Amino acid sequence: MKIKLLSVAIGAAIFGLGASAASATTLEDVKAKGFIQCGVNTGLLGFAQPDASGNWAGFDVDFCKAVASAVFGDPTKVKYTPLSAKDRFPALKSGEVDVLSRNTTWTINRDTAQGFNFRPVTYYDGQGFMVRKSLNVKSALELSGAAICVQSGTTTELNLADFFKSNNLQYNPVVFEKLEEVNAAYDAGRCDVYTTDQSGLYSLRLTLKNPDEHMVLPEIISKEPLGPAVRQGDDQWFDIVSWTAYALVNAEEFGITQANVDEMKNSPNPDIKRFLGTEADTKIGTDMGLTNEWAYNIIKGVGNYGEIFERNVGKGSPLKIERGLNALWNKGGIQYAPPVR
Repeated sequence: MKIKLLSVAIGAAIFGLGASAASATTLEDVKAKGFIQCGVNTGLLGFAQPDASGNWAGFDVDFCKAVASAVFGDPTKVKYTPLSAKDRFPALKSGEVDVLSRNTTWTINRDTAQGFNFRPVTYYDGQGFMVRKSLNVKSALELSGAAICVQSGTTTELNLADFFKSNNLQYNPVVFEKLEEVNAAYDAGRCDVYTTDQSGLYSLRLTLKNPDEHMVLPEIISKEPLGPAVRQGDDQWFDIVSWTAYALVNAEEFGITQANVDEMKNSPNPDIKRFLGTEADTKIGTDMGLTNEWAYNIIKGVGNYGEIFERNVGKGSPLKIERGLNALWNKGGIQYAPPVR
């Protein structure tokens, strides 16, 4: 009997090892289907929004394109799944999407208990408040008793409660699940105040019936490090997504742009040669399961970090958001990437 039980146990162990070995990595799955499934916002100007023809554009969308460029050498090899705040994490956990690029805050609970990996921060943000100018409010500390529109299932909802509690203020939350519902409620006057990430407020203000009648208050009440997320348990895919973001930042620091990237391949700078895959013995790309031109393909496909920022949310966009913390570390900000070596 003992021999039989031992044989069963050994067989089960072997079967388990075989099943594990047979399971494909995210990169293998992505290559097999020929595109990356990217989870994005349902519609946020400057970050992720489809046009009338269904073509997506925005800061977070360009990051999806950057990952596709790294993997396929083609920024068009992406399909987009619009997700509400409530649906984004189940979609990532289930494998419905390969990567989440949806103005999502990196928190300890999401990074540990919920089973996701965040890194790096692609946009440093913070929660703010938007009000009607007619209220004559100059500070968030003057909002006691206000009705405040907020989206459920977000860190925004939790931060709002903490801010009012810590300042001994009262408020009336007006909560909706979908972003479109929150927008409509505020625009219709169902609440006095709208709260979300400050970048989102600048975006949403432009969609209101009378944008000039509204203002974003100066206070930032939270830290909102926004960036891509992937499932835990696949280090290779985590590295690819992470180093895609780092490549965008390093390219800006090197002065490599979408327009000059071909010219820069002839640079004598060893760092740039290694980065663009022209150094003879470089294996950086192949070490990740990509080609050694992975970074070249990213910049050729979407440009560097600064280019993505400026055209989507910066001075070249309707939002005209200042770089602030999102400037490079050597230009007054905190965007910093590890070396490609």
